[in-house]
Amino acid sequence: MIKALSAVAIAVFAAAAVTILPSFAPPVAASAPLVLAKADRLPLLAPTPACASQNWPNIEAACLRRTNSKATIQPVRRVTADRG
Repeated sequence: MIKALSAVAIAVFAAAAVTILPSFAPPVAASAPLVLAKADRLPLLAPTPACASQNWPNIEAACLRRTNSKATIQPVRRVTADRG
């Protein structure tokens, strides 16, 4: 009897929490997503025509940076499925 009563009490508490707690959340308004650009992912202007002809992933390091930017390119960890 006590187990059943405690199970009902827990169920009532959970149902009340699920019903009442969302009313404390801030209101949500639909809007367009904000575009946030990272410094190392900004569109790049090719400094020379030689850079424009290169394809990913074979791009020289000099072609990955802007001349007027102080941002650094982060090293990339390469993961392959080849286990040799």
